[in-house]
Amino acid sequence: MKHLFLLLFIVMSDAIAEEPVILVLGDSLSAAYGIERSQGWVALLEHRLAEQGYPHKVVNASISGDTTAGGLSRLPRALAQFSPDILIIELGANDGLRGLTNRQTREHLAQMITLAQAVPSRPLLLGMMLPPNFGKAFTEKFLLIYQELAEEREVPLVPFFLEGVADRTEWMQGDGLHPRAEGQPRMLEHVWKELAPMLERQNGTKLTRQ
Repeated sequence: MKHLFLLLFIVMSDAIAEEPVILVLGDSLSAAYGIERSQGWVALLEHRLAEQGYPHKVVNASISGDTTAGGLSRLPRALAQFSPDILIIELGANDGLRGLTNRQTREHLAQMITLAQAVPSRPLLLGMMLPPNFGKAFTEKFLLIYQELAEEREVPLVPFFLEGVADRTEWMQGDGLHPRAEGQPRMLEHVWKELAPMLERQNGTKLTRQ
């Protein structure tokens, strides 16, 4: 009987250890700022994964107000703790809002990609734009950070995470920066478009299409 319990324990431990992890490293846009956490796109992602038969566990390591510098400082510990198969990087907007240079933002994002790929973990980059009051030239250069990094490092990219959300005032909170619950499903769709092919390429993934 002892041997049976030991065998069951080993099997269960292996199953837990093999559970693939998706780590979300973001700011308030992923931390469900101003809405119920269960309404945020990360929580909606968890539900979709379960509904479609994926075994992945989602770990949300997002902090409201975080910058790429903050995310970079937290990432090594998170990678060591969770060993994620996929790392979703949703950072940079606060860099622009606080006046950090594009060079700093780009360097921090590049270092995060390097750290992830060394685990190895597959990065997914979520592109961000700044409000139009920052000026067309600056906002376009900011957006190019993500496009250029994705091409150079050959990582999947969501071109603009808030596409079709930021320009709908009824979907945005009073500050004009954070989406309401109504905009979260659209945000998930943007992520899912790039994430789904990554999941399908992963060996052993259980997939049940609806």
